Amino acid sequence: MQSPRTVVESAEQNPGLPSGPEERFAGYGVMGVPFSSGYILALRHFPASSVGPGYNSVWIRDPAGVCTMHSTTNPGSSCPRYFGSALGSASTGGISIRWRDDYSFCVEVGDEVDLRWDVTLAATPITRLMSAVAGSVPEQLWRNRTFLRAMGAVAGPVLGVGHIGLTGKVPNGQTFGARPRQMWFVRESEAHLQGHNLGQASALPVQDRLGDFWIPQRGIFMIGSSVFEPFDPATHLAAEH
Repeated sequence: MQSPRTVVESAEQNPGLPSGPEERFAGYGVMGVPFSSGYILALRHFPASSVGPGYNSVWIRDPAGVCTMHSTTNPGSSCPRYFGSALGSASTGGISIRWRDDYSFCVEVGDEVDLRWDVTLAATPITRLMSAVAGSVPEQLWRNRTFLRAMGAVAGPVLGVGHIGLTGKVPNGQTFGARPRQMWFVRESEAHLQGHNLGQASALPVQDRLGDFWIPQRGIFMIGSSVFEPFDPATHLAAEH
């Protein structure tokens, strides 16, 4: 199995944006890493998007359960387009992702946020198996929501990460579908937010979620794509009230 950095570099050249009428994104991300302090961090890097330029996004959920999203493009064409009604705030600014070697990288978010986040990945027999299974799934099955629900129900216990929702509704009301192709566990993670260490990577007492998207109780790095029901301003407004 290739290293995550090698696969990422290939995906940068050919992100594999799926076809179809949905709003579509392709790239990679850390689905979420919970820390002993009660914080959760998540990362999305989508070099390809059907609704605007590619972008980076970092999600920060604090111990009180308030979630903020910081992106390199405007909220209307990045993650808050789907999750905005569940957020405390959203901002646009600089986010850098620097790979140190084949299995580790550093994420930094600009001065106002002041986040430095180090991530080290690892392949295990389970992630290799799940990557092999996901990589063999034909395109038509990724469009089948019954299959996505069943795959999520199996993947959560197999990976030991709690619930996994590969389909459902996001807080703004749109239906989504996640299509992971390859995955690795987060072996180590350390983060400093405004100078404060967020502690050790550790499962939360109660698993958190945003709509039907469950944040894993153990860090997972995934390469793949996501699709969302086309944005409807009326749905968005209804979700906010």
